[in-house]
Amino acid sequence: MHNVTIIGSGPAGLTAALYTARANLKPLVIEGLDAGGQLMLTTGVENFPGFPDGIMGPELMAAMRSQAERFGAEIRRGNVTNVDLAQRPFVITTDEGLVRTRALIIATGASSKLLGLPNERELIGHGISTCATCDGFFFRGKPIAVVGGGDSALEEATFLTRFASHVTVIHRRETLRASKIMQDKAFANPKIAFEWDSEIVEIRDGGKGSVQSIELQNLRTGVRRELHVDGVFVAIGHTPNTSLFKHQLEMHDNDYLITYEGSKTSLAGVFACGDVQDHVYRQAITAAGSGCMAAIDAERYLEHLGH
Repeated sequence: MHNVTIIGSGPAGLTAALYTARANLKPLVIEGLDAGGQLMLTTGVENFPGFPDGIMGPELMAAMRSQAERFGAEIRRGNVTNVDLAQRPFVITTDEGLVRTRALIIATGASSKLLGLPNERELIGHGISTCATCDGFFFRGKPIAVVGGGDSALEEATFLTRFASHVTVIHRRETLRASKIMQDKAFANPKIAFEWDSEIVEIRDGGKGSVQSIELQNLRTGVRRELHVDGVFVAIGHTPNTSLFKHQLEMHDNDYLITYEGSKTSLAGVFACGDVQDHVYRQAITAAGSGCMAAIDAERYLEHLGH
């Protein structure tokens, strides 16, 4: 039996662990399949306050983890396969066995949708990125490509023109899904060009371990051509990791968890923080902040129960 169990070990989950541990609640953190969250895929983090020279993503997560453990958080490897929120205390099934908990903090995050190309995952952090605000700075004066046709793709493309020498937006169709205001802004920007009806069929690193060029295929004509770029930003959306909570907690149409008054979900005693409930900001610092909120909300809930 645990007072608080946190599912997920990214910035939101580990901040929640730190705060609940300092409140002497002896939290259990179940890491999940992607221990450390999306920051484990980010080589350099330059926008997390307190690190003027930047810090490596995995290094930042290791520091957060050891800080939470120092105050008494138990961090357990393993993956959650089922959550039963109909019972009190809640029952969590992991590949190691059952966990019962009085309060639950969900910090399962969201996964960036990728293109599904063979070497894509290896090149994340080496020319491939899913976050312009995280990594745009590293492409100062370099040509880059952005994949996608929605608001987020055009937002990323417009933002990246601050750094890149040129941005090519690659879209599978001949019209964009983005709002008219975002389209007008992108079309008016002299640093942005468009490759319509096209998709990337290969990302080439030339044996250098970082992106050197991409091969595009026109979906109408079948013609292929090489485009020299130093970076590829994939902006085709995120999928929140909420499948465990379907039909148990309220969700938006896009499957992100709905939170009220901070981090409260539709069920008393269940709290959510980080990218699993945030489809707007999706930054490490906002995830950490919401982890703090979830911890304080959980602590107050347990006090009210008579912890």
